[in-house]
Amino acid sequence: MKDYKVILVGDGAVGSSFAYACTILGIGREFGIIDINEDKASGDAMDLSDILSFSNPKNIYKASYDDCKDAKVVVITAGAAQKKGETRLDLVYKNLKIFKDMIGKIVESGFDGIFLVASNPVDILTYATWKYSGFHANKVIGSGTTLDSSRFKKEIAKLVGVDPRSVEAYILGEHGDTEFPVWSHTNIGGLPLYEWVKNNKTDELALLDAFDKVKNAGYVIIEKKGATFYGIGMALAKLTQAILNDENSIYPVSVYMDGEYGLNNLYISSPAVINKDGIKWVIEVPLTETENERMQKSAKILKSLINDTID
Repeated sequence: MKDYKVILVGDGAVGSSFAYACTILGIGREFGIIDINEDKASGDAMDLSDILSFSNPKNIYKASYDDCKDAKVVVITAGAAQKKGETRLDLVYKNLKIFKDMIGKIVESGFDGIFLVASNPVDILTYATWKYSGFHANKVIGSGTTLDSSRFKKEIAKLVGVDPRSVEAYILGEHGDTEFPVWSHTNIGGLPLYEWVKNNKTDELALLDAFDKVKNAGYVIIEKKGATFYGIGMALAKLTQAILNDENSIYPVSVYMDGEYGLNNLYISSPAVINKDGIKWVIEVPLTETENERMQKSAKILKSLINDTID
C-alpha cells in the first residue's frame, strides 16, 4: 500500500477539493488528512468515505504527522490564504514560518517519498520545502503553472471552437504576475498557432486577450467568490496520479533549475516528466528571444525573494 498512500497537509478549500477529486477519480488506496482543525479533518474523511461505493476502494482517515512515514506522496496545501487585493508573493513571509515547522515534522516522521506543494507563493514555498527537507530536488515538486496552462488551453479552445484537450499550450515562469505564454510552441491539433491563425482567420488581438484572462483569472475568482480551489484541486489530483501510476506524464510544474534556461538554484515552472521518482527530467523548451527575456525577468524576481527571505 505504501506506493499508493497519499497524505494531505491542509484541509482548507484547496485541500478538500484535491481530496474530493482523488476520491471520485480513484487516485490512491490510502488517503490521510492532516489539519490544525482535527474535527474538520475527521469530518471530511467521513464525508469522503461516503463516496466509496460509487468510486474505488480507499482508506480515508484523519492523520497525524507520524502517518507520513510510509506515504508515497505528501501534498501540501496548508498556509495563509490569498486575500482580496493581495498578490501570491505577499504571502511569502506568512507562510515561510508555517513551512519551516511543518516540513520538519514531516521529515522527522521518516517520510522518504515525494513532496507536492501547492501553497502560495508556490515557487518560493517549493524551494523552501526543498531547502528545509534536505531532499533531492527531483523529490520536491510545486504545482507551478499547471492550472495556468490549463486555463490557457481553455481560453484558446473557446476562441477557436475546439476541445481544450486538442490544444497544446504552456504558461511558464513564476506562478504569478510575471508568468508568460509560450506562443512559439502553442499548437492546435498539431498545427502551429501561427498556421491556425493564418488558415482560420483567428483574431490575434483576441488571442492576446486570452492570456490576460488567464493571468487575471485567479484574482477575478477570488473577487467573486473569495477563493479559487476546484481547478487547482483537480490539477493536484492529476499530478498525484502521475506519480502513483508512474506515468511519465509531462506537466508544467515548479521545478529546480540546475542550468536549464541559464538558471540555477531556484524553483520556477517548466515542462517536466513526472513519474514514481518525482521529476524524471526537466524539459528545456527552446524559447524565442522575447520569451527568454520574460523567463529571466520572472526568475530574477523569484531569486531576489529567495535571497531576502530564506536562510
